[in-house]
Parts: sequence; structure tokens; C-alpha cells
Amino acid sequence: MNMSFYVGALGANNCTKKLNVISNNLANVNNAGFKPKTASFSELVNYNMGPEGNATAGSGMKVRSTSTSFETSAFTPTGGEYDYAIADSNAFFMVQDPVSKANAFTRNGQFHRGEWEDEFYLMTQSGKLVLDQNQEPLKADVIDTEKLLAEMEEGYEEEYDDYDSEEDENKPKLSLYTFNNPSRLVSIGDNEYVPVGEDAEAILVERPALVGGSLEASGTDIAKELTRLIECQRAFSYAARMVTTSDEIEGVINSLRG
Repeated sequence: MNMSFYVGALGANNCTKKLNVISNNLANVNNAGFKPKTASFSELVNYNMGPEGNATAGSGMKVRSTSTSFETSAFTPTGGEYDYAIADSNAFFMVQDPVSKANAFTRNGQFHRGEWEDEFYLMTQSGKLVLDQNQEPLKADVIDTEKLLAEMEEGYEEEYDDYDSEEDENKPKLSLYTFNNPSRLVSIGDNEYVPVGEDAEAILVERPALVGGSLEASGTDIAKELTRLIECQRAFSYAARMVTTSDEIEGVINSLRG
């Protein structure tokens, strides 16, 4: 009987964790560059019942992991001078906190021209510096926005023809970074991620695909999230009912003993 309490309470607790993931996805449905998370469950140890082991009982389940897919989502035209959407999957802008110098990665390309140390740089909405291919702060005046937008009318891929010569090879430019194993990225909030692990090293994308004057929409699929919400609510109610039923049975047993 104690096992039924445990399994029911464990199920309700882990359903609550999944509900938190779903609610976070729905709350960010309008945030540019947001990537929804998916909670995966795993079954705990099963054991055999009876002398011949012909019956099996489980010990419940738990949330095994929370994964994030960094596939490209739809683009929303904004006309913003410093708005950029990433057309490559598993690619990110590298940004840096001007105070702590800590680097992070984001797919939210909603930038602006901000002042820092008496010069103007490309910055995120939270005030972080956007880094170039040399992992240095990118000055806002080095981006030829008009040329970029003109090229976008012919096709979204930014070819960076101005940098093909040896003379301009190292000229600062808007750059993207990728990872061999994106699952190593951990969310730190504000649509930003940091790599965890020794093999989680950022790799520069040689020819990044960008869309100027647009933003990548949130990857949250409302229909899918609502379906998961209904499933999770029903699973929670079943788990809670198991706890209630076990409690009622315990009450009956105690009354008979009394």
C-alpha cells in the first residue's frame, strides 16, 4: 500500500514538472528566437511479484531530461535596421556581458545600436555586446545594412562578398557559431544559452545564412503544446486519484482494526 502512495505522488510531482515546461513554452510564444523545450520521461525499476514472478509491478516514473530543438522557425519581417533572423539550424549569435565578460549564445537577432565606452556597438535588448568572428565586440558602423537588405531581396543567404579579398578577410562582420553537440547548451534565461562540458566548444560558421530586417519567430507550436497540456493534466489527475484511493483504503483498514 505504501508503494501505491509513492507511485501516485511521484507521478503527480513529475507531471507538475512537465506542466512547468509546457507553461514556459506557451509564455514565450511571442518571443523572437525562443526554442521550446520537451520533457522526456523514463520508467523507474520494475520488479516481479509472486513466487513464480508472473506479475510485474512498477515503481513509477520520473522526468529523465529536458531537451531543446534548435531547428529554424518561421521568419517575421520587421524592417528593423538591426534585426537579423538565422536561417541555419543549430547556429547562434555569440553575445557578451560588458561587465562580467561572460559569453552566451542566442538565436534572438533583435539588436540595436548602443553606446559603450564612448563608441557605438551592436547590442542585444538586454544590453549585451554582439561578438564578431574574432569574438570581439562588433561596432555598429561596420555593418553595411543597406547592402545586406538589398541582397536579401534576391535571396536570404548572406554571402559576405565584401570580405572575399585577402585585405578584408579579417574585417569584423556579423557572425554565427555552432556546436557539434547542441544538447550541451543549457538555458540561462532571456533566450540565451551557455555550453557545458569540455567538448562543447563553439565553432565559427564560415558562411552564415542571415535574413536582414526580419526576426525568427518563436518555435512554440500552440496546438502541440495544448495537446501535451491535456495529456499531462489527465496523467496528473490519474496520479492524484491513485493517492486518494490509497488513502481511502488505508482509512478503511484502520477503521476495521480499531
